[in-house]
Amino acid sequence: MILTTALLLLFLLGFMGIAVDFGRFFVIKSEMQTAMDSCALAAAQELDTGPDALARATSAGKSAGNANKIQFQGEGAGLLDADITFSDSLAGTYSRAFAPVSKATYAKCTHTRDGLAPWLLQAMSGYTGDNQYKATNGVFALAVATRSSAQSACAIPVQINPRSGGAPNWGYTPGEWISALYDENSANASPAPGHFGWANLDGSTSATATKSELLGNGYCDLRTGDSISTTGAKFSASVEWNSRFGLYKNGAGNPSINTAAPDLSGYSYTSKNWSTQSGAAGDFLSRRATNRSYGDVTDTVNAGDTITGLNIKGGYKSNDMGTYAAGANALATHGGSRRLVQVPFVVGNVIKDWACVLMLHPIDSVKTTIYIEYVGNAASPSSPCSSAGMAGGTSGPLVPVLVQ
Repeated sequence: MILTTALLLLFLLGFMGIAVDFGRFFVIKSEMQTAMDSCALAAAQELDTGPDALARATSAGKSAGNANKIQFQGEGAGLLDADITFSDSLAGTYSRAFAPVSKATYAKCTHTRDGLAPWLLQAMSGYTGDNQYKATNGVFALAVATRSSAQSACAIPVQINPRSGGAPNWGYTPGEWISALYDENSANASPAPGHFGWANLDGSTSATATKSELLGNGYCDLRTGDSISTTGAKFSASVEWNSRFGLYKNGAGNPSINTAAPDLSGYSYTSKNWSTQSGAAGDFLSRRATNRSYGDVTDTVNAGDTITGLNIKGGYKSNDMGTYAAGANALATHGGSRRLVQVPFVVGNVIKDWACVLMLHPIDSVKTTIYIEYVGNAASPSSPCSSAGMAGGTSGPLVPVLVQ
């Protein structure tokens, strides 16, 4: 009986080792697959044909992937730059320095976690004398993503009234500055052709909803053909609008507690510091890369007013960490893509198409004429506007989607 029991224990140990160790490997693989999925989706979002698209995609993919944990959430995923490659087709040749960059539309993330020693199967070596049971193993995961049209889109509560002409630009020129019609006396005024104005994208007439969407992530689940309500451009929404520039007042959020997140840069553009009144988006992207604040390299409201000619200092104070004005450190820590945003082209209160625009400057007065810059159609592969929504649409903004 002792001999029989010993043999049975050997078999039981083997089965337990298979169950425990292989189960552990499958858990680690599942965790790593989640990291690769996150990496590929984040990297694909940056493939906008720009000359620095691969560098941005690599950085975004690595950051998103490494935000995930493996080994039962006990260690980082460990992605490296070399784990992220690009191609112009799903079955194409992938490389880190794919060329031409403008043709890179697929992002692949792969990673292997080597050196995983078994837990129970090591004991089998003592019974059998076979050292292969305690050999280390590796776990591998792969994901590929690209961008495709979404079934729905997210936008901030702003609408653009097209000029003559249809898609893709509806009478506008990429790089053009578009002004708002400011009508404090009309509760439901649509912007005139060639201008923009506030919009109640949820179909309501609630000013509270408009403010909430400016503080938050806009309004989602929007589709081409949806009807919206309109409202005059009201100064009462300026506090919420300005939060996206890292300027905070009277309880309009705080980046340090993850409400009313700012953009990665608060640097602003008016006719004073950008006299051409066109094509500011490229300069904005370069300044955003180093988290320039409203005051550029000096984190004060006064410095920003000197640059722009605005009078934000009349109602906002200077403080580097979020109570009123967010400086470079706060923008880098809590910021995101909050000023390159999607807005709908609207004709007769019906959404016809989608634009990518840059919010150029904060609002300091009811008399201030507000400008946004038309960057291009949001469905363009070169659009720098990120979107959210379920893939599977036939037109409209592009969203990242896993394809492998």
